[in-house]
Amino acid sequence: MRKSVWVLGLFVALSVSSIGLVAEVASAARFDASIQSQAGQQLAAKKEFHNVQTSVEDGIVTLTGDVDLYQQKLDAVKKVRKLANVQGVRNLIEVSGADVADAQLAAQLGRKLYYDRIGQDNVFNFITASVQNGVVTLNGEARIDVDRDSALWLAYNMPGVKDVVNNINVAPVSNFDDRIRIQAARVIYRDPVLSRYAIDPARPIRIVVDRGKLSLYGTVANKMDKEVAGIRASQVFGAFSVQNNLQVQKKS
Repeated sequence: MRKSVWVLGLFVALSVSSIGLVAEVASAARFDASIQSQAGQQLAAKKEFHNVQTSVEDGIVTLTGDVDLYQQKLDAVKKVRKLANVQGVRNLIEVSGADVADAQLAAQLGRKLYYDRIGQDNVFNFITASVQNGVVTLNGEARIDVDRDSALWLAYNMPGVKDVVNNINVAPVSNFDDRIRIQAARVIYRDPVLSRYAIDPARPIRIVVDRGKLSLYGTVANKMDKEVAGIRASQVFGAFSVQNNLQVQKKS
């Protein structure tokens, strides 16, 4: 008897749940025509979206078509998602702008990343880009969220980029780490052997600190410069460990 009551209760619960789900879907579907109209108007107002089409089903907007830049693909979603009664957005837009060879694209983006955030403590970031079939993968370390977002913005707006994979690690907020960063920058860039690198505003010797672990990245002219930088970094009080990842510039 108890088992029969339990089965009956379960059946009733499932029925109520199904009815609620159907009602919810039906409620969302009644706004489809309005969403379709509003989405079309929003996108039509910007010339970069003239090749983008929309379809709506149960409050879910599907975007198709093509744009010139990856950033425009993201912007289209933002515009539509803000509309009333939109339950979600499916982004099937393709980036069909300029075709750029992977090696060329990696070199162009790498150059922009190298000079990104000059004057904004860029010495404490090290971000690199690799490209395969137009898909950019960003790797490396950023001191704060703004530094990561700046690197992403460069990739999103680079002609030829079809997609972006973000593998940038943002260091945790730490006054302790900040003290290590400042000390390391002082001893390295004020060293008589290494001071010439301070002339470059991009700061070619990058100093990354994460939870007390100090790492050096970048490229120096010779092996001695690499060794001196490592020695100076090892003298920084409070650093738990030092990893010297500096590369020596290849002779042409």
